Amino acid sequence: MLVKDWMTEPVITLEEDEPVTKAIQLLKQYKIRRIPITKEGKLVGIITHTDLKEATPPQFAGIDLKELYELFLSLKVKDIMTPNPITVSPEDTIERASILMLENKISGLPVVNENLYVIGIITQVDIFKLFVQLTGAYFSPYHVALYANSLNAVPEILEIFRNLQVNIYTIFVWRDELCIEDTCKRRIFIRFQAVGEQKITELLEKLGAKFQIVEFKKDDISNISPKPKEEKNLLIF
Repeated sequence: MLVKDWMTEPVITLEEDEPVTKAIQLLKQYKIRRIPITKEGKLVGIITHTDLKEATPPQFAGIDLKELYELFLSLKVKDIMTPNPITVSPEDTIERASILMLENKISGLPVVNENLYVIGIITQVDIFKLFVQLTGAYFSPYHVALYANSLNAVPEILEIFRNLQVNIYTIFVWRDELCIEDTCKRRIFIRFQAVGEQKITELLEKLGAKFQIVEFKKDDISNISPKPKEEKNLLIF
């Protein structure tokens, strides 16, 4: 999963000598929270809502309101931007971009090419979109999580679904922190198609007979968002 496949493009940018008022206008007009700042097209900084809120330094607290307003109008984006922002390449993975945002407590990263030209931006919203696509949450309300001793359990789990003719949208496997005598169990997360209550009961009984069911949940997003076009089913039997 690469940044270039999930980033937002094209991206709105501003040259460093543009007035701060232009940044305010663009943020409001396009309902965005950050704008990469460039010098002759190359990235030199980024301006965010936070930068704008902090644009009036404490030392100007005693200035007349009219003077303060005129001072604010004279500010350029380079005066209040965050210089040399953290960036990612379009060829970086989404995982790396996510870790950069998480560890640096930021919610968006400019995407630049090898010459530092801005070609996109990746934000938390883009990653949320990827997450719901990967999980299949838009396409089915049902998910179940199991504990298994190893990856060898996956074919057996798939066979249970196949025998009951229940389609799987997505299946994730990761090593859990539950370790006993140096053996760490695998948590297997499965989202599957909506079926009748009787079949769900039968499915859970068969899974529970061989594996520890950690959770079973039915999500209802019908009042949140319309269902998008179904495009990325991974395991349909």
